[in-house]
Amino acid sequence: MIKSAQASMVGVAGLALVGAFVLACASAGTVSAVMLPPPDPSQKGIDLYKQGQYAQAEAALRGVKGAEAQAYLAGSLAKQGKFQEGADAARAAVAANPTQPVAVEALGESLVGLKQYDAAIDAMSQALAKKNDLAFAYYWRGKAYNEKKQTARMVDDFQAFVKLAPKAPEAVAVKRLLAALR
Repeated sequence: MIKSAQASMVGVAGLALVGAFVLACASAGTVSAVMLPPPDPSQKGIDLYKQGQYAQAEAALRGVKGAEAQAYLAGSLAKQGKFQEGADAARAAVAANPTQPVAVEALGESLVGLKQYDAAIDAMSQALAKKNDLAFAYYWRGKAYNEKKQTARMVDDFQAFVKLAPKAPEAVAVKRLLAALR
């Protein structure tokens, strides 16, 4: 609470300084434009993705360079059901950073969406070999195992997913499925 109040005071003080600067320039007879840096298209796209605005995120991230931007572009494509394009973008992002969570999730979602279950299992297993706490790698590998009727492996992966991401929206359905199997 105190830190929040202090942060608010700092924000208000910062705005007051900007206002005083603009007022001083205007009263001195000079009008100076304050040049702000252009908005970062990568950050704008990432923010849109996090808000669930996948089409807008895709538009903002198209043509933006960098592994992070490509990861979120891949995620946006996968969430829209553009699985082939999502898989291609995700592969590029995973090649740059094999444990980037959004890229790994997008790759899993895209490959399962394309019904490439063996490829999804391989890709998620590779990611988990590098970093074993990637919740959605377990989720998508579990989904692929489910499609291949490998129930024991699916259960193991879904249990790991629920343990790592108990509040994820997907966790509700996974918990229900696991309970039904008992």
